[in-house]
Amino acid sequence: MNRARTLAVVVPLAAALPLGHGAPPHPTPPRLVAHSVATLPLPVAQCTPDVPAYTTDVPVALEVLNAELAWRTATGAGVTVAVVDSGVAAGNAHLKDAVTGGISFVDLPGVDPSALTDVAAHGTAVAGQIAARPVDGSGVVGLAPDSTILPVRVYVSTDEQVVDAGNGPRDDRIAAGIRAAADAGAQVVNVSMSTTVDDPGLREAVASATSRGTLVVASAGNRNTTQDTDDSPRYPAAYPEVLSVTSVDADGLPTADAIHGQHVDIAAPGTDVLTTFLAAGDCVMASGVPSTSYATAYVSAAAALVAQAHPDESPAQWEHRLLATAGRSTLDARDDLVGWGVVRPTEALAFVDDGTAPGPVSPVHGQDPRPAPSASPLDLTQVEDPLDATRRTALWWALGGAGVTVAALLVGRLARRPHSTTRR
Repeated sequence: MNRARTLAVVVPLAAALPLGHGAPPHPTPPRLVAHSVATLPLPVAQCTPDVPAYTTDVPVALEVLNAELAWRTATGAGVTVAVVDSGVAAGNAHLKDAVTGGISFVDLPGVDPSALTDVAAHGTAVAGQIAARPVDGSGVVGLAPDSTILPVRVYVSTDEQVVDAGNGPRDDRIAAGIRAAADAGAQVVNVSMSTTVDDPGLREAVASATSRGTLVVASAGNRNTTQDTDDSPRYPAAYPEVLSVTSVDADGLPTADAIHGQHVDIAAPGTDVLTTFLAAGDCVMASGVPSTSYATAYVSAAAALVAQAHPDESPAQWEHRLLATAGRSTLDARDDLVGWGVVRPTEALAFVDDGTAPGPVSPVHGQDPRPAPSASPLDLTQVEDPLDATRRTALWWALGGAGVTVAALLVGRLARRPHSTTRR
């Protein structure tokens, strides 16, 4: 049996260069300008890869996360964020000056080996949340708009036939992608994927990357994109070195759509995400249903801001800044729904770790002797899904629209290839 296992991409749809810290800061941080009359952002089902479209709307998450105030301190300049995903469409106007290198672990006829294209739309959306540059006529910009994206392709799409052919996400490719990102000098690695399997190779890749100064940020898991819907640990998010991210809805509240548990560290907005769409401008992802994929991207961007402002700190210290300052009702308490709370980039940038802050244990000062009160869990009774039977016909499920439509262009070719053996 092939040891390589498939991983669940938590989507509601569907040779590297050495990198350093030397880029100059953004001369004029971008401004979030709300327009009284704006074009309505299109949901992904209505976005088409051949017709570029832009919206003057500003991503709501950037206002929630107080991005403009954070940009007075850092914009991600000099920080490289590796997006271990489906590739990144570097031709998108928001990303053409944001992408460097490109590494692909998928070798298929018709698939660009540079990882600078994307057929699943997922990697490009994540990259835009992190590092999209301002474009005339568009309100879309990333939370770390001067950071650099290193695309690391580890799968083609999550279409069932593509996965059966061995070209969906797999733990061995994810592990290789994390290692390659650290080798290339990425300070932050975004992994918007999860699996219930604690794979030794994946664990070792995370440990190796961390030891080299890289912070791995990963999705805590979505309930509607996996057959394993119980609140069990998801990997690589559950590894102690990894910053594990869940999503909250438009009201800042946890929902039953996400996997919860002891592995959850922090939360971020994950619904109605306005971001980059393939090479065709802007689009709304996760419309109405929070996705931890996109929440993870915002936390990776926040980590990039912190890494720029505090380059001499370790990944554990960057993580501690984000956790200690996350928004929560009880400062001493975490819970299994949102971890230590919702990320607050500005507060993380200004945080001074003198060992007295309530909450998570400081990697510098150790355990706070004060006992933490217990938190009462919320009742998140899951609503019956009318499409549950359909979803369970395959391990992979990509919801609606362009992600599936574009990926389908490859299916004819991939379906004719011999299937590799993967354990799901």
